[in-house]
Amino acid sequence: MLTRFKPETSALLLIDYQIGTLQLARTTPADEALRNAVILAKVAKVYGMPIIMTASQEGRVQGPTADVFQRVAPEAYEAKIMREGIIDAWQEPAFCLAVDATERRQLVVAAITTDICLVFPVESAAQAGYEVQAVMDASSSPFAMNEEISRRRLERAGVLMTVTNTITAELVADWSTPQGLEVVAMLPTPALMRPID
Repeated sequence: MLTRFKPETSALLLIDYQIGTLQLARTTPADEALRNAVILAKVAKVYGMPIIMTASQEGRVQGPTADVFQRVAPEAYEAKIMREGIIDAWQEPAFCLAVDATERRQLVVAAITTDICLVFPVESAAQAGYEVQAVMDASSSPFAMNEEISRRRLERAGVLMTVTNTITAELVADWSTPQGLEVVAMLPTPALMRPID
């Protein structure tokens, strides 16, 4: 049974937020998905949660990781796991070792794209016994059908789907704490969409 995710038991995994892959984000617009991933990174920083980033073939069409993460989470950006073509990040030994080293069993995961970069490692993590929440508005697919089929797969794999505001509130638990007050100021509203950095 899923228990509430807490900062002290959770890690954030950000997969393939690269300039090229972001061009494929359509079901959630690329700027919105990236903004939400940045919010997740900022929340993780406030609570001291481990952040693990990975990227695939940055020298090819996928391109470099969005440099906003270099400013928001410089340690995670510098330590990001580089994959030379392995599609399921969970199959990259260095990635799994980094996740294991956090000693966290609850994983908050977002990726571009949902239909490739998110679905495979999230399924694998769930099969490996981790509790996983996939952040759907920080992830995106090129086509609506791809997104719909991916969401069905995630559900069948026992992965809980969530959105940025919901997982943020779950981690915060109490807006009146100093951290809660800091985080609530980061959350966008429809009337006031904050810049991504």
